[in-house]
Amino acid sequence: LRVQNKKLYLATFAAVLGPLSFGFVLGYSSPVIPELRKINDPELRLDSSQASWFGSVVTLGAAAGGILGGYLVDKVGRKLSLMLCSIPYVFGYIVIISAQSVWMLYFGRMLTGLASGITSLVVPVYISEVSHPKVRGMLGSCVQLMVVTGILGAYVAGITLKWRWLAVLCSFPSCIMLLFMFFMPETPRFLLNQNKRSEAIASLRFLRGPHADHEWECRQIEASVQEEGLNLSEFKNPSIYRPLLIGVALMFFQQVTGINAVMFYAETIFEDANFKDSRMASVVVGSIQVCFTAVAALIIDKTGRKVLLYISGIIMALSTALFGLYFKMVLPNRNNSSNPDVWFTLNSASPGTESSISWLAVVSLGLFVAG
Repeated sequence: LRVQNKKLYLATFAAVLGPLSFGFVLGYSSPVIPELRKINDPELRLDSSQASWFGSVVTLGAAAGGILGGYLVDKVGRKLSLMLCSIPYVFGYIVIISAQSVWMLYFGRMLTGLASGITSLVVPVYISEVSHPKVRGMLGSCVQLMVVTGILGAYVAGITLKWRWLAVLCSFPSCIMLLFMFFMPETPRFLLNQNKRSEAIASLRFLRGPHADHEWECRQIEASVQEEGLNLSEFKNPSIYRPLLIGVALMFFQQVTGINAVMFYAETIFEDANFKDSRMASVVVGSIQVCFTAVAALIIDKTGRKVLLYISGIIMALSTALFGLYFKMVLPNRNNSSNPDVWFTLNSASPGTESSISWLAVVSLGLFVAG
């Protein structure tokens, strides 16, 4: 019997508008911070400390959102959780647009972070449960691809749009997600967990088309649902705790590389590095990230996860060392410099001399996000 994927792809598209919104949240601060640091309104003007908080307060909201998402996804379902997370996205941007003080900017960013945390947990669950094995890997890789596309979208839009209009644009994907998800089905697995077998069959009929064997797939899902569950005593088993520890360690080290900081403050980093067109440099870096995320999604099953992790780690280590060297050469510190003559020579160099190695900043940061 033939499976039709058209409506499955439509459901996936509706769901990945969430990660796209998440990407816009991550990328929003990069073009906006330099603008808010120079704004005429003293109530909204950011100093260095406030700019740092404006970028990073999203992560506090996202941490809370991850916990809340874990509760919602099993209580109200995958579909409704995605629809509900549109509310803090939109409300957060409304707060930012109408902001009269720095604290309103913080609050708006925190709300969008809360929605991002829910999104990052619920969307992969939804996609994995509506997909069948043949396309599950491909559709699952769309999540990260849409995140980096959202980041790039915020960077590109930030070239022409002022910060309030950029916030209006960033709220669009979540509004469209709310509209589309209204017409999408709940996942068959969640419906079977709720003992709603007839609704699960209807969901499968929507996702697979009328010619697939819905009864057989329903029985397969029911069998796997019954096998669910994990006792704490089972964590003593090396086959369970070792993969868990490796996975958690990989996530931890991926975060402490500082990738989110680069995404939050890309434009500020390039400005501090004396790069002439910091906005365009950010767009270049964002484009590289999108390209390499797409490449990784295509080759991951052929090359294997371990090989890609080795390559990624080596590239990131070399690129951060290179970027640190660039900062040392362009912005040497008199107090830390062991050779005052070198410090004087570099600082008295003409702007043309500085820009002659400015490509190093883009290359090193581009390699970093590629890794």
